[in-house]
Amino acid sequence: MSTKILVVEDEKIIAFDIQKSLESSGYSVPAIVSSGEQVIEKIPEVEPDLVLMDIILKGDLDGVKTAEIVRDRFDIPVVYLTAHADETTLKRAKISDPFGYILKPFEDRELVTTIEIALSRHRAESATRKALQQEKELSELRSRFVSVVSHEFRNPLSTILFSTELLEKYQSRLSEAKRLTYLQRIQAAVKRMSQLLDNVLAIGATDAGKLICNPTPSDLNQFCLDLIEELQFSTNTNCVISFNNHDFPEPFTAGTHLPCLDTKLLQHILINLLSNAIKYSPTGSKINFDLYYQPEAAILRIQDHGMGIPVADQAQLFSPFHRGTNVSNIAGTGLGLSIVKQCVESHGGTVQVVSEVGMGTLFTVTLPLSYSLAHSSAPYA
Repeated sequence: MSTKILVVEDEKIIAFDIQKSLESSGYSVPAIVSSGEQVIEKIPEVEPDLVLMDIILKGDLDGVKTAEIVRDRFDIPVVYLTAHADETTLKRAKISDPFGYILKPFEDRELVTTIEIALSRHRAESATRKALQQEKELSELRSRFVSVVSHEFRNPLSTILFSTELLEKYQSRLSEAKRLTYLQRIQAAVKRMSQLLDNVLAIGATDAGKLICNPTPSDLNQFCLDLIEELQFSTNTNCVISFNNHDFPEPFTAGTHLPCLDTKLLQHILINLLSNAIKYSPTGSKINFDLYYQPEAAILRIQDHGMGIPVADQAQLFSPFHRGTNVSNIAGTGLGLSIVKQCVESHGGTVQVVSEVGMGTLFTVTLPLSYSLAHSSAPYA
């Protein structure tokens, strides 16, 4: 696709000569305008790559003022093409920071060279600005990451310290039930720290491009049951996880084709989704966990009946550190759903969410499946 040049010239004969020169050099001229006002109006319509503009124009906006607007509003390079070379005009033109300045009459070769240099400079400056912005965002992200993770580690550490101090100081005076309560608090805190570390490592692997999917034959039904049992014990919650296997083959025997999934990534997906469902649901409520089987995909649906996610937050739901505005003082890093998305996409799958404040949230994860014989680790073709 040829480079588009918007020509700004109020002398029609000169404008058509410029157009001819540009088109003979391989450029496209989508429009010719004669005033600064027309430039501002035309740019959104034709989306030029560069504006070639005379300094002296009809209307309230001369070329210099128009160039400043084009630069600030549209970020498009401007090259002046003018017969005016007096000192005052040159000073004004210089202040507007143009990408080139050509005096009439001009040679076609000079015009092409100036345009190409202007385009190259603009691309380089744009790339530099983008890199600086990314570096700034990365720096802010790292700072926020350290702050959030440090805060989240401090809470379980404080729980462990407080509980061990009480056990040490008052052990002989504590009932068996009370001692068990403190031990369970310590265990829950350790589990919380372990999950935080897993999330930190997953985020690090994602940033380093090392979050690789390595599918292996897995009894998905049993995997889900084991994970629920572990999670139900470790979270120490009164929420009930109701698991239902819909048409997913079980049990697997020798000669059966096992679905191949990366269980490490799957563990990240399910632990984060189920932990969130528990965290944001009222005590005693039920969390539905459904597993559906299709010939080429496994579908996992996790539905809670908790506080739900505001519509305004749903667009940024999978962004690192983003948390719903209604979570109040409930602890969390805002990393879990970002990790879920990365792990799902590493499988080549999709994750969808439907939520309503006060009614609960439904996450649907679809993971493509390949198969292998139960007694063999070789992929089944």
